[in-house]
Amino acid sequence: MRATVIYGAGDVRVETVPDPKLSEPTDALLRVVRSCICGSDLWPYGSMPARDRGVRIGHEFLGIVEAVGADVTTLKTGDLVVAPFVYSDNTCRFCLEGLHTSCLHGGNWGAKGVDGGQGEAVRVPQADGTLVKLPHTEDDDLLASLLTLSDVFSTGHHAAVRAGVNERTTVTVIGDGAVGLSAVLAAKRLGAERVILMGRHQARTDLGREFGATDVVAERGDEGIEKVRELTSGEGTHTVLECVGTKPAFEMGVGAVRPGGTVSRVGVPQYDEGPIGPSLFRRNITVTGGVAPARHYIPELLDDVVEGRYQPGKVFDRTIGLEEVPGGYRAMADREALKVLVKP
Repeated sequence: MRATVIYGAGDVRVETVPDPKLSEPTDALLRVVRSCICGSDLWPYGSMPARDRGVRIGHEFLGIVEAVGADVTTLKTGDLVVAPFVYSDNTCRFCLEGLHTSCLHGGNWGAKGVDGGQGEAVRVPQADGTLVKLPHTEDDDLLASLLTLSDVFSTGHHAAVRAGVNERTTVTVIGDGAVGLSAVLAAKRLGAERVILMGRHQARTDLGREFGATDVVAERGDEGIEKVRELTSGEGTHTVLECVGTKPAFEMGVGAVRPGGTVSRVGVPQYDEGPIGPSLFRRNITVTGGVAPARHYIPELLDDVVEGRYQPGKVFDRTIGLEEVPGGYRAMADREALKVLVKP
């Protein structure tokens, strides 16, 4: 089969790799019908040291079940399913607490002999616990929205949930990428009365307004913090959803949050140290967030997506074939595309 392999910074290739096979009785085999390129894929694309042997990549996909292992009981051949961005058994003590990303028997796509999601097919470990069955559809727009459940919409939702967003909450979202826009949509869904989106790309912030942003702040750094405070009578917002992962973004979040508020980080941190000293302590600021347990959230979000009440698939602004994936990476890295959908 054909699949995406990364060899180092800027070096993504589509190659012929071995066809996946059932290796454990808890496995399922999927034929991928939709996948995509994630903003977090751009970190290795921008900085991964060159290597002689490439590694598989991709962690967001929908598929049709082609075969199941002897112990799989909830899935059958022909089912349409969504795969969260990590696999999990959904039965260990962490999964039962809603923390599937810490599953005792889980793991990552593209690692330890497991296929990446940007390919024609995938072997799914812990299939009963990992995969969520979907209603069959051939509607491209609905499939795109269902695909966001695997990562970006669930991650935006996680940011809002961890921050405690509700109908009495004002929110600042930092970042106009796919996760940031999903966080705007999630905050709106949870009833936030005001959502300030910090972003400077008009096509993206326009979508942010469609998703529910009440204000847009294009400024960054101290100027951006001051603008948020101007919009909130000098106080800042109750919550900040930091969806970038850089230290300057976190610093803006700390500056934009009101006393007693919460900064929720879901952008993968690209730094080891940050402003967590006296400023946060004196203002009683909570810092939370982390890796989103998408498997926990998918059942909660699914009906709203299927019924069309929310359309997170609008974050996809380019669709390509599998062989075009290297160009898709370049387009996202050069900010020519917000998020690229792959249709094998």
